[in-house]
Amino acid sequence: MKIGLYFGSFNPIHIGHLVIANHMAEYSDLDQIWFVVTPHNPFKKKSSLLDNHQRLEMVYQATKDYIKLKANDIEFNLPQPNYTINTLAHLQEKYPDNEFALIMGEDNLKSFHKWKNYEVILENHNIYVYPRISDSKVDTQFNGHKKIHHIDAPIMQLSSTFIRKAIKAGKNVEPMLPKNVWEYLDEMNFYK
Repeated sequence: MKIGLYFGSFNPIHIGHLVIANHMAEYSDLDQIWFVVTPHNPFKKKSSLLDNHQRLEMVYQATKDYIKLKANDIEFNLPQPNYTINTLAHLQEKYPDNEFALIMGEDNLKSFHKWKNYEVILENHNIYVYPRISDSKVDTQFNGHKKIHHIDAPIMQLSSTFIRKAIKAGKNVEPMLPKNVWEYLDEMNFYK
């Protein structure tokens, strides 16, 4: 099975994340998309970042009705700070019959050459890139690379930061979130 790994803090997960993931599942050769919830870095103070398990619960609530989309906590048990290369090695060992690919926005591809062991990642894994609006250019070594696949997904300008700020300001963000996520956030009084 070909699995696309969509990494993020998902603080909170919103409809933009689901639109991108579903597009990848439906319009690429990936069989499933795993939302890999990245844990809180213990060395960083970030008061707006919800607990790992609360964010995982929101991702589970958002994806539970979609057969091709899954919540994943694989990074919770890896040593911190963690690097993508370590997660990929761990997944390959745990699920040797699966092929893992990365899903990233074009903005992340622009800084991909700064990732730890990015050459090894590129040698062993495909990367599926969705468009983002941005001024900077992608490193020329990635242009036309056989392992990098540009998927013409919708451009989503929605961000978790915007949603958190809007909630804090008392704005209605319900249409921007999956119904189960909105209900969970509202019940738990998150980001207020």
